[in-house]
Amino acid sequence: MRWEVDVISGGRSPLELPLGTGESIISVAMNFEYDVVIIGGAFSGAATALMLKRKRPEARVLIIEKTAEFDRKVGESTTEVSSCYMTRILGLTHYLGHHQLAKQGLRLWFSNRPDQLFEDCVEIGTRYQSRLPGFQVDRAKLDSHLLDLAVEAGCDLWRPAKVTKCELNGANGQAVSAVVDHTERSVTCRWVVDATGRATMLARKLGHFRPNTEHPINAVWARFTGVKQWDSYEWRERFPDYANHCRTGREWATNHLFGRGWWVWIIPLRGGDVSAGIVYDNRIFKLPEGPNLAQRLHAHIAGHPVGREIFGAAKAIEGDVHALSMLPYHSEKVCDDGWAAVGDATGFIDPLYSPGLDFCSYTSYYVADLLARSLAGEDVEERLRNYNRQYPVTYRYWFETLYKDKYYYMGDADLMSAALLLDVSSYYIGLVGAVYRDPEREFLNLPFSGFGGRLARNTMSFYNRRLVALAKRRWATGYYGKRNSGWRELYDGFVPDIRVRKRIWLGLGRWWKCELINLGLMLRRQTENSASQASTTPAEACEV
Repeated sequence: MRWEVDVISGGRSPLELPLGTGESIISVAMNFEYDVVIIGGAFSGAATALMLKRKRPEARVLIIEKTAEFDRKVGESTTEVSSCYMTRILGLTHYLGHHQLAKQGLRLWFSNRPDQLFEDCVEIGTRYQSRLPGFQVDRAKLDSHLLDLAVEAGCDLWRPAKVTKCELNGANGQAVSAVVDHTERSVTCRWVVDATGRATMLARKLGHFRPNTEHPINAVWARFTGVKQWDSYEWRERFPDYANHCRTGREWATNHLFGRGWWVWIIPLRGGDVSAGIVYDNRIFKLPEGPNLAQRLHAHIAGHPVGREIFGAAKAIEGDVHALSMLPYHSEKVCDDGWAAVGDATGFIDPLYSPGLDFCSYTSYYVADLLARSLAGEDVEERLRNYNRQYPVTYRYWFETLYKDKYYYMGDADLMSAALLLDVSSYYIGLVGAVYRDPEREFLNLPFSGFGGRLARNTMSFYNRRLVALAKRRWATGYYGKRNSGWRELYDGFVPDIRVRKRIWLGLGRWWKCELINLGLMLRRQTENSASQASTTPAEACEV
């Protein structure tokens, strides 16, 4: 299939061409200037380039990056899976240890009224340090370092450069034009990789882009200075019970504040700045009005008892406030002969649980392996089909199991704590253990594939739907958030082996207890309805 993608006008014209094999021979015969051109030099693009050069050092790779400097992204926290990719596959352990912050898990905070005392808020999280590595990253610095590694490995770089045209001709080769230093340059190549992130250049131009209208979430975020320390001497003096219950530093965790229809992340960055932002479902919650985005965000965070203590004297860094609407989207097709998409150019769901870098890890490694095989002369037609077939399944199942309508119950501590335990335990069983056992093999398998993937999807989707139903009844009966005070749940943590069953049983117990409460709410409503009907019957009889 031949497509001409004019980045300015969006025009395209199809012409049938057969899929080819033996690409390395074709590349030489057709005299392509590059084997691969990667459009986008941030994490996914640079990782794809680096892995391709490691697998096939002689590959001629060009990276085209539009910005002179990288900006910071919505999420700045890694998971166990993406951390495995960065440490075990990319080899960034030394860099991450010296230039980024170690992450100490997730920590959730709940309240049921704005004037609630800090020590009365519900806290859910780990008591000890995390068992597996995770990081609080400054994405601008991480992306720059990874791009430098790709260039050191032998990749050429055009930066800053604006792509003006990308002509896709399948096995006959691709042509890319870009403006670099006020001069237009053009190159030909065998493969084009779309690593343009949310710009999703090829998905939009080829008509594969699809917004996820089932999940209408927006985000506002900023960097703050003057944020109080979670583990300071002052706080130990003020809240001794809070200080004595936890054996690790709360400050290095990804702390979350929750309410119905929204959540706030609080992430520390090396150097002292703090990233904070709100993500909300616009079906349920509207961000209060204010003079500007920074003040609106700060006012909302300070409206939560925990946020008020932490952010009372904080100030947003001027010029570093951002907003995005309708965050989730995906591409129905992620590759064809001659092109492939990676990272956020394939899709995005939700920053909660930080899945973005997980998707970047799987897709960049899969595509790098596919390209290396193609350049070696291997027929990759079936691998292209598998990527197109499995990616939409991975995206859909990941969304349905973890995020669909979750914002209805995330403000209730009982329901969200059950979800956290079951969600993270399932993640450890299904993905974390596998990638740590054999990362080179497992990162070639997109999640939720095969029978095991369908079983996980059905199980997780079921309990997620039940928690949504429980939340709606609690809201209708006035019980929602009733238990958002007076308790703390700190557990040992998660490990990718049989010991995770303890967290599963704890999550199941919390869920089943919520089901029993729901049964009581149903019976109470039926009793109230019966009493109401009985009280109106005599009056109705008199009227007759």
